[in-house]
Amino acid sequence: MSATLKLEHIVAGYDQADVLMDVSITAAAGKITCLLGANGSGKTTLIRAILGLTPPRAGRITLNDTEITGMKTHRVIARGVACIPEGRRVFPRLTVAENLKLGAYLETDAEKIATRNENVMRIFPRLKERHQQFAGTLSGGEQAMLSIGRGLMAQPKCLLIDEPSLGLSPLFVQENFRVIRDVNAQGITIFLVEQNVHQTLAISHAGYVLAQGRVVAAGSAEELRDSAEVHAAYFG
Repeated sequence: MSATLKLEHIVAGYDQADVLMDVSITAAAGKITCLLGANGSGKTTLIRAILGLTPPRAGRITLNDTEITGMKTHRVIARGVACIPEGRRVFPRLTVAENLKLGAYLETDAEKIATRNENVMRIFPRLKERHQQFAGTLSGGEQAMLSIGRGLMAQPKCLLIDEPSLGLSPLFVQENFRVIRDVNAQGITIFLVEQNVHQTLAISHAGYVLAQGRVVAAGSAEELRDSAEVHAAYFG
């Protein structure tokens, strides 16, 4: 069910400018690994590099020792990587059910799709209540649930989650992080990209801090929480 995602000496960017410089990160199988960093630190470029949207200029990305560097995005997803994008990005004019089905677009077996849908309903009872409701009419917190549920429909081995607390009320932020921990408890590797340092470290096993395209600190969640270096790097 889970997989180890490893980035080794990644260099990536746009046009002639490098955004990521010699970045090495490991998201261990079955664990929650976080990537902390302020806006502009290179977090989004790193996610794009993993998904093949911004192929690295140098370095190597592997999933359970299988190289996925620069693969087309649909092939990366087929290998077992799914992404919950920043800002949720649900399809507002489709129902909850239709949004979820799109998450399983690589699966052709109707029975397997139905089983995955039932699993998502168990995790998010509120989505079950709103199954035939248009996604655009959901609250921000409910859209966040739908976005995570849609990612789970791909039955990923590794789930990339980009800024899950963005734009949510404190109550829904707390609920979202609880859900992420519950998803991880099913054995799915989580790579969590966030700015909310306290909430993120509270549920993570290990983490990294990115600043100006470089990893400036790494360690267990406890080590990062207590590190003066991290506070200096993160809060500038």
